[in-house]
Amino acid sequence: MNSISIIETINRRTSCRTYSDRPIEPEKAEALKTFLKENTASPFGCEVRFELLNFETPGMSETRTPGTYGVIKGAGHFIAGAVHQRWKSMEDFGYGMEKNILKATSLGLGTCWLGGTFNRSGFAEIMNLSGKELLPAVSPIGYPGGSRSLIDHFFRFCAGSGRRLAWRDLFFDGDFKHPLSKESAGLYETPLACVRVGPSASNLQPWRILKNNDRFHFYLRRTPRYKATFGPIKLQNIDMGIALCHFALSSEALGLNGRWQIYDPRIEAGDMEYIASWICGA
Repeated sequence: MNSISIIETINRRTSCRTYSDRPIEPEKAEALKTFLKENTASPFGCEVRFELLNFETPGMSETRTPGTYGVIKGAGHFIAGAVHQRWKSMEDFGYGMEKNILKATSLGLGTCWLGGTFNRSGFAEIMNLSGKELLPAVSPIGYPGGSRSLIDHFFRFCAGSGRRLAWRDLFFDGDFKHPLSKESAGLYETPLACVRVGPSASNLQPWRILKNNDRFHFYLRRTPRYKATFGPIKLQNIDMGIALCHFALSSEALGLNGRWQIYDPRIEAGDMEYIASWICGA
């Protein structure tokens, strides 16, 4: 993926639920397959793997096509991923899957994160999951259709797509009583803005980021009573992986060196859960 254009790609990505019958060119499909095969590194060391599933080939009959409960229209390809269940597996999966989403976006293809509204067992069977693997999410892949379906409009309305929490509600300086100004964010204003536009389950944006000297601490503000858990699969932890991905990729594109570290600053954070920290310049 061209790092120079990754920030533009992050800002261009939108969720697409209606697809046209235009086929994906073989060279684009191969480029995406290669990317998926090589996309195995994760911030916290969990084993992840991804596959491009083509339900338009003769070997994948219509009876084997797992359902999406009417949420997706017209898609013949899906990216599916698996991760070994362990500590930080949801964050690592979200990080890797979002890289796939951005790669597809850079190729001019439409995508849509599906964490709950799909036949998980059907996709898991096709992916031949091992006993230690989980299949947290999938995404359709293809060219967007000419107009959104009624179900697409419904989901966008329910999720509040296009509406984002204000900067001051997401990013903080020193403690969670003081919002972080864009001036104080300095060179990291753009990476933080890239986090803000990231996709999340029901567009709830559960990430909160605290700047403390040369470190950015990422916290999860879990939504009370929100049904975002399917056994060990926790969608809002996947959302945090997406946030980490946007922050890291955009920082690297700007030449801002850093690394992820589990370094709980033990700052009063109420009921928020500490996830990880970006150490600047490391």
